[in-house]
Amino acid sequence: MTRTIVESKTKTAVIGFDEPFCVIGERINPTGRKKLAAELEAGDFSTVEADAVAQVAAGATVLDVNAGVVYNSNPNPNETEPPLMTKMIELVQGLVDVPLCIDSSVPAALEAGLKACEGRPLLNSVTGEEERLEFVLPLVKKYNVPVVAISNDDTGISEDPDVRFAVAKKIVERAADFGIPAYDIVVDPLVMPIGAMGTAGQQVFTLVRRLREELGVNTTCGASNISFGLPNRHGINNAFLPMAMGAGMTSAIMNPVALPVKQSEIDAKKAEAAAAGLVLPEELDDETFCQLFGLGSTKSRPGKEMEAIRAANFLTNNDPHGAEWIKFNKAPPKPGEEAAGRGGRGGRASGRRRRA
Repeated sequence: MTRTIVESKTKTAVIGFDEPFCVIGERINPTGRKKLAAELEAGDFSTVEADAVAQVAAGATVLDVNAGVVYNSNPNPNETEPPLMTKMIELVQGLVDVPLCIDSSVPAALEAGLKACEGRPLLNSVTGEEERLEFVLPLVKKYNVPVVAISNDDTGISEDPDVRFAVAKKIVERAADFGIPAYDIVVDPLVMPIGAMGTAGQQVFTLVRRLREELGVNTTCGASNISFGLPNRHGINNAFLPMAMGAGMTSAIMNPVALPVKQSEIDAKKAEAAAAGLVLPEELDDETFCQLFGLGSTKSRPGKEMEAIRAANFLTNNDPHGAEWIKFNKAPPKPGEEAAGRGGRGGRASGRRRRA
């Protein structure tokens, strides 16, 4: 069976037909995140650090690292992105020990990431465009790494699934010319928003089956694309991911973390409760309030998508005896219990950084 091996210095992640679904954390990416982009330009990596640790804690087995920020001080990414990619990878590797996915549209940034990365990272990405094929495939061969193959080419993204399959087949065949085996190609068949194309889900499921049966390759996708522009996106994502897994998809680039409830949301809900005449106990903390009123949590935690993925792993027998499902659903320790478990004194860990 097809197995794509991705490694850090100390850990191995396997993407495969008979393996647990591989969650590639997407949060270390400044695209659409103005605050993070500004921080990176200012040399502030605090959000990168927090996102790396939170995603691994939520269950990500690989972390995507994207340095695609356009500086106001220098709008040329060919100059700014390679050193930023190096810095980000070195930083993330110092915090967590999961394998990485090097994500960039800038060729020099891809190679900078490959040079900085320990182990065997996943390269993201190659397309069917001739220029991209001629640059990325030699890199894949030189560094002996697997690569994400995105099913678009010089003509753009086709709405015809047969065309997208043909592009994927072309990439697999061109990779073979460089001596790159099919098991080192992870195809992204491109998920269209279902709000714009009603058959988007059906297309992906059909494509994934063909890619598995005819090309023998692993697959991935940007999971949240399916729900773009729609209300209750988590509800759609939660249904989509197990269905994609059932069709044979073996990984996804996604956010595994349910983000903390904002203080403004808590305050608004408290004001609403007060206006309704509800008197809250003075000792009621914000976390308990959020739990009682169904707001979520004040802390980062695994998102509902992770719950759906772990349940699907169990149902497809990729979680023997449900060990991971049971572990995932254990009640968190009560305040003070964690400290007691470490000897009862609750002291701080030494050192500024700790690998997750």
